[in-house]
Amino acid sequence: MTTLFISDLHLDDSRPEITRLFEEFLASDEARSADALYILGDLVEAWVGDDDDAELPARIARATKSLSDKGVPVYFMVGNRDFLLGKNFAEHAGFTLLDDGTVHDLYGRPTLLMHGDVLCTDDIAYQTMRKQVRTPEWMAQILAMPLDARRALAAKARADSKAHTSSTMETIMDVNAKAVADTMRKADVTRLIHGHTHRPAIHRFDVDGKSAERIVLGDWYEQGSVLRVTPEGVELQGLALH
Repeated sequence: MTTLFISDLHLDDSRPEITRLFEEFLASDEARSADALYILGDLVEAWVGDDDDAELPARIARATKSLSDKGVPVYFMVGNRDFLLGKNFAEHAGFTLLDDGTVHDLYGRPTLLMHGDVLCTDDIAYQTMRKQVRTPEWMAQILAMPLDARRALAAKARADSKAHTSSTMETIMDVNAKAVADTMRKADVTRLIHGHTHRPAIHRFDVDGKSAERIVLGDWYEQGSVLRVTPEGVELQGLALH
């Protein structure tokens, strides 16, 4: 009995070896015998719309649909790079879409699932931008643009993101401890799983006198990263390239 979690793969044509690792992982005996697979955002470097006719989205859909067809539920939560991913692609890829901040019971323990970016409340510039681009009006306006224009906009957004990251202190871009505690308290949970920060770790602390844990998923830039949750506990492990 194992449930698998991944996030922040940032799949992109510039790193084909990571795409192959993702496909191999989903085709593995471990994935195909899992109780479920959760992808907590930033599956790709940039998502320009469900109508993208590039090869990468098609490869992703084939891999996830194949796993889903084997009877393994595949849950997907959008991140800051793929928040334009919608119901059409989800259906094609065999995803079940989850809202950010969903609580799922994992072997008897309620667990809060998030991408993680809303917890980085010290990064005011990012939060302001996030609020703007997540409005239905903004998203509809972008998706109405020609595909080539959206690709150009995505390239600019990636460049802007790199510039922001390079000029902002790492502590500002990490989660805020009070935001974490407040969010867990509101959800009435003692376990949180999220990605986004690319700082894989299992943090143990107290919330209102109760033992709690925050599990941060790793990114897939240089290697893979997977969290295994079982009735006995959790294991966070890297996946080496072959």
